[in-house]
Amino acid sequence: MLLDYFWVFSFILISLAFAGVAVLLPYLLAPKSKAPAHTSTYESGMPTIGSAWIQFHVLYYLYALVFLVFDVEVIFLFPLALAFRKIQGMWVLWETVIFIGILGLALLYAIRKEVFRWK
Repeated sequence: MLLDYFWVFSFILISLAFAGVAVLLPYLLAPKSKAPAHTSTYESGMPTIGSAWIQFHVLYYLYALVFLVFDVEVIFLFPLALAFRKIQGMWVLWETVIFIGILGLALLYAIRKEVFRWK
């Protein structure tokens, strides 16, 4: 039993060492320059006009979150649709209906809160 944990902890240590090397190696090997061009804001090769720190309306973020919800839904439903004929039993259909129902409730909540109404 302890041998099973040994392998788990060894893989955790190896992955942490790999991530640490991936972060520290460029820091140690990269050339260091304090040129003003390195600290300036770069936007499509054009010099910026005004401040780069502007505030976006919160509706942009809400649209992004709703898009993300339905994007994740497609990611989960696409493999299910491909393997649906091979799966035995009706439980998969009911799980899918529940999953789409929960996402539908989230969409109804967003519509009720008038998230999609541009003001």
